Amino acid sequence: MPATEIDFPDPHDASAPRLQVRFDGEPLRVWQAHRPDEVHAVLQAVEDAARAGRWCVGGLAYEAAVAFDPAFCTHAPEAGLPLAWFAEYAAPLDGACAVRRGTGDAEPAHIHWHAGAHDEQARGAFEHALARIHAAIAAGECYQINYTAPLHGRLFGSRETLFEALKSAQPDGYVASMSWDGEQILSLSPELFFDWDGDALLTRPMKGTAPRGASPEEDSARADHLRTSPKERAENVMIVDLLRNDVSRIAMPHSVKVPRLFHVQALPTVWQMTSDVVARTREHTRLVDVFAALFPCGSVTGAPKVQAMRLIAELEGRARGVYCGALGVVRPGRTQGSLRATFNVPIRTLALRGAQVRCGIGSGITSSANAADEWQEWRHKRAFIERALVSPLQLLETLALHDGQFRNLDRHLARMRASAAHFEIDWPERHIAQTLNTVRGEHAEGEWRVRLLLGEEDGVFSAQTFAFGATTQPVALALARRAFMAAHSDFVRHKTTRRSHYAAFEPAAGSGLFDVILWNEAGEITECTRGNIAMQLDEDGSWITPPLACGLLPGVGRAIALESGRVREQALHVRDIGKVRAWAFVNSLRGWLDARVS
Repeated sequence: MPATEIDFPDPHDASAPRLQVRFDGEPLRVWQAHRPDEVHAVLQAVEDAARAGRWCVGGLAYEAAVAFDPAFCTHAPEAGLPLAWFAEYAAPLDGACAVRRGTGDAEPAHIHWHAGAHDEQARGAFEHALARIHAAIAAGECYQINYTAPLHGRLFGSRETLFEALKSAQPDGYVASMSWDGEQILSLSPELFFDWDGDALLTRPMKGTAPRGASPEEDSARADHLRTSPKERAENVMIVDLLRNDVSRIAMPHSVKVPRLFHVQALPTVWQMTSDVVARTREHTRLVDVFAALFPCGSVTGAPKVQAMRLIAELEGRARGVYCGALGVVRPGRTQGSLRATFNVPIRTLALRGAQVRCGIGSGITSSANAADEWQEWRHKRAFIERALVSPLQLLETLALHDGQFRNLDRHLARMRASAAHFEIDWPERHIAQTLNTVRGEHAEGEWRVRLLLGEEDGVFSAQTFAFGATTQPVALALARRAFMAAHSDFVRHKTTRRSHYAAFEPAAGSGLFDVILWNEAGEITECTRGNIAMQLDEDGSWITPPLACGLLPGVGRAIALESGRVREQALHVRDIGKVRAWAFVNSLRGWLDARVS
């Protein structure tokens, strides 16, 4: 059996050491429930083992809900997978299970996602489901529905390498890796389901999402918008009210409190809003009672829970499995005979069966939700996978060196430093200065193209130089034949060596094209594969460039053109390119190049 790992933060103190434990070898025993009437016995056995001093790791599938309330509606578990699975161990391995960065010589991991995740058919089904949810809300059947769909793919490389890459990309969540009777579960969930020590109970529902910004200023603005958005706050408070009601079923009178509401948490690819609901549980409360009161977490159902789950079963064509269930650890408490139980809500979670990979993505739908925004939110949420599954990351800047003097060096270093902060890469100030001085001394004459690189894994800063000549104008551009689906990715907002999404659009050798003009899923022009774009409008002769919100790199040349007043920001749809009188390609290396579009 592959190693089982738990890497959870302390939910009460973010500065405290994480619970990092690893279990190798065969467990003392494994409990499984394949029928609803077996789930209670499994949870009671787990509690008894923890109170006797042993560690139990596992969880419940979403479909285990019917074990606690026959009114809950779910699909049957898929392919005979259990409703509950726990492994019992005497103790974890000696010492902390440190989160590893890098996997030595292991084969890199890559997931090839099957077609259909973002095609027109999938988008049509998504919009149909939202229309059905809006009708149900309008009819008073429910207030909110958490609607989800699975992504399917094939893993190339090892499960271990994949897990390490995912942990490095999303290191601060409630991380777990375990078997699930034939499936391997890799959970990077940012959401705490509950933490319970036999007396004090904490739940932390997560509702409300915003993408991270392309700059510190934009990032802060997006966090502020999430924090104050009436829509996001309404979505969050609906689930807080649901959790308060669920917790009250096992709570001491008057002990249910909400000490923290609308807290905005930074994750690598998104901002998320959480709130805390706490209580003291009644005497003689058992682990099974906690699950009976809370499961499934309201954040992955909607409100009211019974009707929300009925609609979910109608709209979602298959079982969710571990996704949206619960994963965690039940362990001995501080005093003899006590216990501590901590479970996540397994979102941002992959289920592997051999090389086949499944990952659920979803969001809460309220009356104010619209299909375009929710579809984009799904794209932001799956970015945690895209961030991890490529070769080791290097930050990249490309700039000109003329007779030993760098062009716009301060701006390029500022952008690279901001990206280093975003990706949590150390900034080697002294080594950078030494490297740049060496490059200046060795290339004191002539025109050079310089690539600056900063590695994620090794923290090494390096520079590569290439001879560089003038570019003949006008350069030839062509409009991309399909939408650039990665427009809002981390690897568009930040310049890195992960450029396969751009490479797929670069002009073929011998085509006569200098570059290709990209456009996003909404049909808005964004940039080229190697620089930004500027367009002169027929109506008033002004020059415009797409705003960063369209999904593009905040280019240095673009910033200079904006500051000088040469261009202004304005979105332009592909259908409106007939309004463009002239085109220009813009970047720091080559400057402003007149362009023609074929």
